[in-house]
Amino acid sequence: MSAAPWKSMKPQVHTYRDDAMGEHDGVALAALVRSGDLSSTEVIEAAIARVEAVDPILHAVQVRAYGRARAASIDIDAPLAGVPTFIKDNTDVIGLPTNHGSACYVAKAAKQDSPVTTQYLSSGMVALGKSRLPEFGFNAATEYRYEEPVRNPWNLEYTPGASSGGSGVLVAAGAVPVAHANDGGGSIRIPASCNGLVGLKPSRGRFADGPQAKSAPINVVGEGVITRSVRDTAAYLAAAERFAPARRMRPIGRVEGPATTPLRIGLVIDSPAGAETDDQTRTAIERTAKALEAMGHHVEPATVPVDEQFAADFVTYWGMLAFLATRTGRLLIDRRFDATRADGLTLGLRSQFQRHLLDAPGALRRLKKTEAIYQAAFGRHDLILSPVLAHVPPKIGYLSPQQPFDQLMKRLTNYVAFTPLNNVSGGPAIAVPAGMSIEGVPIGAHLSGKIGDEATLLCVAFALEEANWGIV
Repeated sequence: MSAAPWKSMKPQVHTYRDDAMGEHDGVALAALVRSGDLSSTEVIEAAIARVEAVDPILHAVQVRAYGRARAASIDIDAPLAGVPTFIKDNTDVIGLPTNHGSACYVAKAAKQDSPVTTQYLSSGMVALGKSRLPEFGFNAATEYRYEEPVRNPWNLEYTPGASSGGSGVLVAAGAVPVAHANDGGGSIRIPASCNGLVGLKPSRGRFADGPQAKSAPINVVGEGVITRSVRDTAAYLAAAERFAPARRMRPIGRVEGPATTPLRIGLVIDSPAGAETDDQTRTAIERTAKALEAMGHHVEPATVPVDEQFAADFVTYWGMLAFLATRTGRLLIDRRFDATRADGLTLGLRSQFQRHLLDAPGALRRLKKTEAIYQAAFGRHDLILSPVLAHVPPKIGYLSPQQPFDQLMKRLTNYVAFTPLNNVSGGPAIAVPAGMSIEGVPIGAHLSGKIGDEATLLCVAFALEEANWGIV
């Protein structure tokens, strides 16, 4: 594996060119629109052209809404004024269908925006459409039973991760600088890692929730963005917070660069649930730890007080969500919902949950205790550094929903071995670039923080970015 930096590297398939967007991030584009050096029309047309150039190869777009983007009214004073974006297709946008990546039904146009959409677009961004995700966001690869998979622009044979796979691909390929994402088990951080991007899952309660998250027995979903720069992530968080500040949580504020305060950082390289971390990932995380030490931080081995029981309980909860989605689809989603068209992962999760139905009360009880366990892990440390994923992104097909279910579940639990803890506990975490594998796909580092302390995560991410670490 090569050494950092890779700041000048571009994916195998990309759209960076000499047009209105250039290589600007969202903050830079908004500043150019605000100053009048660029018009929002120029930026939107450039983005549309870029999307159309790469989507026939990458298959990242679910719904196009170019007409409404062209007609959108731009709030010139908004922090990300005129920045083109996509919204993940599990979030309602008025006038557009929401199909959750599923072939079980054909959605009608949403009658109103989700609260998530309202908060998201308050930043001034303009939605060009909706990005693809795997069925109901259950998989860690954006692959389907009936349709083309979404492909990683760094290497087309490999997965771009999931569930916000379409969003990650559109950002990595340069089609848009920022895209909406949400995260119920790693779905912001996984595609950020697989595509060499920045992805922060906020603390539970930090931002608006969608109706599914609010009604779930445990709200594991965090709403956010996938970006190419830390400052775009920081700018979006500040904009969303300005629109609707979180109650009973310290404000993040506008974080604009590294802090100089030395931190105590715990290092966890091997999954507490027993999954094996591969050599390339281990090397990338150890190198990241050394970079943080060189910045003056104290890094030491740490343990996270969860085990294989946590992993089993999370799978039980995962199965419960699949059971609820398929059993209530006709009532809550669409009366024509046909569960027989669900993919193998959804159906397998549902069947597994039904076989172990009596395990559910105990699993929920234990999972609800995770927040206190998580907070206790920060008694000695300000942050915890770990891999995002236990091994490098696999080839397309390895995590196909049509793989034999038992084999697929073993592969998923051995791959997604670090991220779910933050979802169940409600703790914030950020994925940042940490290296490039010999297969030509990125590897990400994962920083977890105390609940409500997104600011420290951003400060450290800024420092790594300014040191030209990873692929940022």
